[in-house]
Amino acid sequence: MIGQIVIIGLGPGDPEQITLKAWKVLEAASEVYLRTKRHPSVGSLPEGVLYRSFDEVYENHDSYAEVYEEIATRVVALGERPQGVVYAVPGHPFMGETAVPRILELARERALSTRVIAGVSFLEPVTTALGIDPFEGLQVCDAMLLGQRHHPNLCPDVGALIVQVCDRYVASRAKITLMNLYHDDHPIRLVRHAGTEQQQVRGLLLYELDRQEDLDHLTTAYIPPLPSPGSVSSFQNAVARLRAPGGCPWDREQTHQTLRSELLEETYEVLAALDADDMEALEEELGDLMLQILFHAQLATEDGDFKLIDSVQHVIEKLVRRHPHVFGDEEVEDAAEVLQNWERIKRAERGEEAFSSMLSGINRALPALSQAMEIQRRVARVGFDWSSAEPVSAKVKEELQEFHQASNADERLAEMGDLLFSLVNVARWHEIDAESALRQANRRFMERFTALERRAQAQGIPLEEMTLEEMDALWEQAKGEGMGPGGASPD
Repeated sequence: MIGQIVIIGLGPGDPEQITLKAWKVLEAASEVYLRTKRHPSVGSLPEGVLYRSFDEVYENHDSYAEVYEEIATRVVALGERPQGVVYAVPGHPFMGETAVPRILELARERALSTRVIAGVSFLEPVTTALGIDPFEGLQVCDAMLLGQRHHPNLCPDVGALIVQVCDRYVASRAKITLMNLYHDDHPIRLVRHAGTEQQQVRGLLLYELDRQEDLDHLTTAYIPPLPSPGSVSSFQNAVARLRAPGGCPWDREQTHQTLRSELLEETYEVLAALDADDMEALEEELGDLMLQILFHAQLATEDGDFKLIDSVQHVIEKLVRRHPHVFGDEEVEDAAEVLQNWERIKRAERGEEAFSSMLSGINRALPALSQAMEIQRRVARVGFDWSSAEPVSAKVKEELQEFHQASNADERLAEMGDLLFSLVNVARWHEIDAESALRQANRRFMERFTALERRAQAQGIPLEEMTLEEMDALWEQAKGEGMGPGGASPD
């Protein structure tokens, strides 16, 4: 005769919070297996029962996954006995108890009867201690799992509970992940031993999380929501509100085509902030660019073409697929091999049956310098490149000479294109973005010429009446005003 598996939740720690149903099952049992004896209510459980635990399993494995797998396997084996098994866990059996779903899965495979008796979870005393209503929005995340990520899978507009902040190492890993989303000085609250006589709640700043000396397995960190909305979902909701009935008349009239110029303008604003190395401006301009992206995503959602999540899922899948050396087992020696693999994977994605050039995906709408740079980068990935920088510079001299030798306008046009293409190659070899370099040169020239104009106006002389030598003198004065290196006068 095969027995039964009874899984009981022991509540968050206070023996008085053990449910009456769970207490009756415990009283009637002759033997109870505990996931751990490290729980405040264990010392007050019904007497006359033989209590065993799986605490020693934690010492036998290097990962929690192995621990929970062994516990699940052993519980199911015990359940196959005629007398079955009573297995008790802290809190609620379905709240942070990784082994429980595995036990139920193995039991189904063996046609073994199971019974789960709910318990008060840690959520009730923790939310009571914090004075928050989870119905207003609450996320729950295990500190150890959070620490394995590089960015938290949390919405910063909703409060979050980080549970089982069991020691300073776990707290440190979780903190580093959280600080990729929240500011270092984001105020948080720490709850220890919620629902017991030892309950403590204290406020601190996020960067102080791993500086606490009394962390244990009954410690939970509460991350309050941001003081003002800052999530992508709130951003898209604002855009959707603009487009909704009763929204903004101008925004409701826009289409993918009417927004093209806006997208291009905001892209160049971002580039301008990068050129100026202005992080404050970059912060603002990236937000403006994201607005354009979310606006197009909202239009596509309304038209039934796709949703933002489709775009995000697509690019995540592509990143994972094209980085097997990061997300898989493949090994690479350097960045050059990464780029070679990237092209190989792209060719495999396109399929080997139909020919498709590796240059076919280059956007024809790119500025000419950026397009030339991308062409050269792509062909270099498969080895079509100079062996060093010296012959690249020599090629510039060769192209300049051919330009001077051109006998008509058509030849000069072609040779000037070759000369510019070779100059972009020089820039690439020296890891200079040619488009940015020219934009910076344009900006410097404009600043200096504007200063030249001001000086001429101060002297009361129109530029048209000045000689080139006089304007050149003012130009040199403008250069001396600390406006940056580079630039040249007309001569």
